[in-house]
Amino acid sequence: MELMKNIIVLVLLSCVVVGCNKGDSAEKAGSKTTDKGYSSRSTAFVSQSAAKMSPATFAPTTTASVVTSTPKIKYNAGEDPEYAKKCGWPVNCPEPLPGSILPKKRIVAYYGNPLSKRMGALGEYPKDEMIRRLKSEVARWEKVDPSMPVQPALHLIAVVAQGEPGKAGKYRMVMPDKIIEDVYSWAKQAGAIMFIDIQTGHDDIRTILPRFEWILKNPDVHLGIDPEFNLIASRKKPGTKIGTYDAADINYASGFLRDLVKKYNIPPKVFTVHRFTRNGVTNSRRIILRPEVQMVMHMDGWGAPWLKRDSYKDYIVSEPVQYTGFKLFYHNDTKKGDPLMTPQDLLKLNPKPVYIQYQ
Repeated sequence: MELMKNIIVLVLLSCVVVGCNKGDSAEKAGSKTTDKGYSSRSTAFVSQSAAKMSPATFAPTTTASVVTSTPKIKYNAGEDPEYAKKCGWPVNCPEPLPGSILPKKRIVAYYGNPLSKRMGALGEYPKDEMIRRLKSEVARWEKVDPSMPVQPALHLIAVVAQGEPGKAGKYRMVMPDKIIEDVYSWAKQAGAIMFIDIQTGHDDIRTILPRFEWILKNPDVHLGIDPEFNLIASRKKPGTKIGTYDAADINYASGFLRDLVKKYNIPPKVFTVHRFTRNGVTNSRRIILRPEVQMVMHMDGWGAPWLKRDSYKDYIVSEPVQYTGFKLFYHNDTKKGDPLMTPQDLLKLNPKPVYIQYQ
């Protein structure tokens, strides 16, 4: 009997030695090592060896379970929720008032001017085709994100920066009221809201914004301003240098909108501020949030998808204000062979933009 026990022990020792040797061979052959330091191929071999043993032989041995860690998610720039959280998203902001568009709806806008085919989709196509194309983009967004209703919009450049000073010496051109009224009628035809966009050139937002009270007093007309073309400080010609707005300028404009909301008893205004450089907006943390005004910091740069994501991360996510927007250029984004970013691409961003503009 004693002899039989010794034989069984020798057999078990032989199995263990053979198993280790084969495990070493598998590891040398290039098996991957998990985060716990175990060879995945060696683990598989031990499991197979154990399966061949009889229950009586296997019973005295103990096994350690192999724990595999969940692979870390790799995010593109602007997509990482932890980074957004560290920056201060979601922002602690006033509760939306009745009639507010954001954040329950996403705005999808066509941008441009009907007097120019080169300034954006709004003027590139005849009116009926333009509206049809806008509705097609709206439908795409509704299909991709059915949880978020889409509000179409026409974003009119109502004050256009100019390369020449003009009669006023301000390097900007104010659109005739007739043009503004025409686009407003198109917006109504399309079931869209309208944005008045201002490129001040060498003019002051405090001087030029009050000129548009006649149209902004309507409940479905909102505001956009473009720091790129605010060049009072540098006195440079538009197009030769990128301009800037300070928080003080933005606070003036939002205060003006607040007063309109109260004066005319209308729903809150959406206020978009274009941005694609660090100095495009200065002192952003001093921007005042008001219940009557819904602030959208709008990523306005063009280029390859990686560059646009970088800009979104650096100039929008990293300096939280309230809501975010993202511009897509049908031509400039794709002219070097890069693809136009899709709704699916933009919905990966964190925070998700609630204002999408096509130029």
